[in-house]
Amino acid sequence: MSAPTLWRDLRRFTPARVALGRAGNGLPTAAHLAFQAAHAAARDAVHAALDVAALQAALPRPAVVVRSACPDRATYLLRPDLGRRLAPGTVLRAEPECLAVVICDGLSATAVQRHAAPVVAALGEVGPIVIATQGRVALGDDVGALLGAEAVLVLIGERPGLSTPDSLGAYLTWQPRPGRTDAERNCVSNIRPEGLPPAEAALKLRWLIGEMRRLRLTGVALKDEAPDQRRSISVTAT
Repeated sequence: MSAPTLWRDLRRFTPARVALGRAGNGLPTAAHLAFQAAHAAARDAVHAALDVAALQAALPRPAVVVRSACPDRATYLLRPDLGRRLAPGTVLRAEPECLAVVICDGLSATAVQRHAAPVVAALGEVGPIVIATQGRVALGDDVGALLGAEAVLVLIGERPGLSTPDSLGAYLTWQPRPGRTDAERNCVSNIRPEGLPPAEAALKLRWLIGEMRRLRLTGVALKDEAPDQRRSISVTAT
């Protein structure tokens, strides 16, 4: 089998840009146009605004809407620190010992719009749901602290790749409060139909939530030891 044939066969198993061929010193026209389209989709995902009303309508229960300390998208992209804090004066009704779900637009509102509601619906019984605009993962710590939550699950749009503009991430933190580190969270990533479908992600999250409550911790000390689970599922501390 020739090397070009081997490369073409590899393309059946990955969306990565391999075996594109060439035209002189450049890419063939079709490959070049496909790259431009993928790049445009990734940029659109980063700059897209979350349709909060549509998301609220798709969720299985009412959600409270808050925002981070970022006043606009440009600030969000330039000041990650502000995206980790709630806007001054934010008030939430305390719901002690709950598992709060915080849905942040993150770096891909497209991912949140498409996949957040199906994940929440498949999770089953959860505590209050909070939609946060211009938010980053650590914003869940502020929300959890205000609620008095025992844990927080943040669903957030992940940084788009050139073949994955709609990848959703889920971050689970026990006893959320400002100052929690990434090592104290567990992450289930690449949630989308072409990666880890929402129903499978919810199954993995339910297992992690059960272990979290049993061990009373999350992060690097909470290992993925679920029985009879697909081993290719991406679950890491991040």
